[in-house]
Amino acid sequence: MADERAIYGGQAVLEGVMMRGVRHMATAVRLPDGRIAVWEESLDPARWAARVRRIPFVRGVFALWETLVLGVRALVFSAQVAMRYDPELQDERGEGTASGSLRGLLWGTVALSLALSVGLFFLLPLGLASVVARWVSTGWAIHLVEGTLRLGILLGYLALIGRTADIARVFGYHGAEHKTIHAWEQGSSLSVEAARPYSVLHPRCGTGFLLIVVALSVVVFAFLGWPSLLWRIVSRVALIPVIAALAYEVIRLGARWYRLWPVRVLLWPSLALQRLTTREPDDTMLETAVVALHRVLVAEGQSVPALEIGRPVIVVDSLGAERSQAVAVGREAGE
Repeated sequence: MADERAIYGGQAVLEGVMMRGVRHMATAVRLPDGRIAVWEESLDPARWAARVRRIPFVRGVFALWETLVLGVRALVFSAQVAMRYDPELQDERGEGTASGSLRGLLWGTVALSLALSVGLFFLLPLGLASVVARWVSTGWAIHLVEGTLRLGILLGYLALIGRTADIARVFGYHGAEHKTIHAWEQGSSLSVEAARPYSVLHPRCGTGFLLIVVALSVVVFAFLGWPSLLWRIVSRVALIPVIAALAYEVIRLGARWYRLWPVRVLLWPSLALQRLTTREPDDTMLETAVVALHRVLVAEGQSVPALEIGRPVIVVDSLGAERSQAVAVGREAGE
């Protein structure tokens, strides 16, 4: 059971949480009236995808792309729910933004964000380090300077966005996701009360992944030396998938052996960084995360006890339109 529990994860979305397993995902969003809207989707991975997941390093690139695609779908859903149920976000006809337009807008935003991320976290530190290289040796020292600049920009960015109220709420749902996953992995019951005592920090978190990418980039780029500026730019962009694949394997190993104290010491910086991207969730956030994970577990045939929550749960489609009232959250798998 421990191995099966470790495969579940998720991410925070707008006023909600997406949880996923191997074959199913569920996104739960808190509505303005307090109800929880749930959208469930079967992933049905292809046979080749199952094979790819067993290939070290290659699986890292595949997993990151899959995470991006599923994450955007969950964000589209949460935004669609907001448009449909929040009167302040509806247009004059009482309707939200069309799904196709919203999906295109979000994918465009993702593409722009990826481009800006490459520029901000890879090319900007390189440019600053290239200036410093006039006074510093172009050996390991200059790569340490570049890595330090990259880390400083990352820390500043995370600290800055976390000061906005909307992002702070997303970080609260991020903490709720971690607490709920902890509760399931430790064998606790799926409930707000059981999840509440657990930490908002988790060894498999994507925030820690970013820190590992920064650390590995120093090592990888150091082996390339300090060629011309053009080749330095090309290498920073071209090797991002390679560094990401390495970081993914480090995350997997760290999560697998996390109970060993040397591993916990090595992972401490990545856990500390999560304090910038998580907040202590309130009970409504925990409740939303619990509902999302419960729906995935039921869909994947896990035998889970009944849920007792204070607000109705409704099933909606990918556009946020209500399909049925009062999901049988108390039904155990197999009934």
